[in-house]
Amino acid sequence: MLLAAGLGARLRPLTDTVSKCMIPIAGKPLLEHNIDILRSNGVTDLVINLHHLPQTVMNHFGDGSGLGIRINYSVEPELLGTAGAVKKVEQVFDGPFFVWYGDNLSTCRLDRLWQFHQSKRGVATIALHYREDPTRSGIVGLDENDRVTRFFEKPRPDQVFSHWVNAGILVLEREVLDAIPAGVVADFGCDIFPALVERDSAIFGYRMAEDESLWWIDTPQDLARVEESLGV
Repeated sequence: MLLAAGLGARLRPLTDTVSKCMIPIAGKPLLEHNIDILRSNGVTDLVINLHHLPQTVMNHFGDGSGLGIRINYSVEPELLGTAGAVKKVEQVFDGPFFVWYGDNLSTCRLDRLWQFHQSKRGVATIALHYREDPTRSGIVGLDENDRVTRFFEKPRPDQVFSHWVNAGILVLEREVLDAIPAGVVADFGCDIFPALVERDSAIFGYRMAEDESLWWIDTPQDLARVEESLGV
């Protein structure tokens, strides 16, 4: 599932006419970069949730056949949060599945992430990115076996206990869906994962390697930084 319902308020005026995930980078929309990565890893059945200017996405990708994939859309008149969005379409998942926050750009190796998840046999695996300043992110505490022990969203500098942050790329087992309340706003980092850890459910953190990158694109400055990194 690609989460692509963000408003992109801090990217205005770019997002006045297109959805945040449709901002062009290196000649094609951000979301298309993420679809290319998923497709290259054999992921060809996608659900994309939408809210702000959904037609800009649907008109561009259609049913996905032009890219050799299948796309179903879930339009949210009211935003449901990262977990609520997944709960809304739970009927389409018949086994473990990826969740990718579509307004980030990453070179995360999904093959490594999947193998890690399979080896740990937990209910969820979160890709983690090392961030020097984690105060704008959800930080994750791990034990010696990479099992998640705690979460903290957007800590103050004196609250930082880890520089490993949620990269917005997940592998979930179906049983995680049972922990998400239906029809309400729910977030993985703030609500669902902390509750699962409290229940002693096994969630693991996959630490992205140096050859795996992650770029946030929340502001025009972020966008300029990504384009510079990609040599655009």
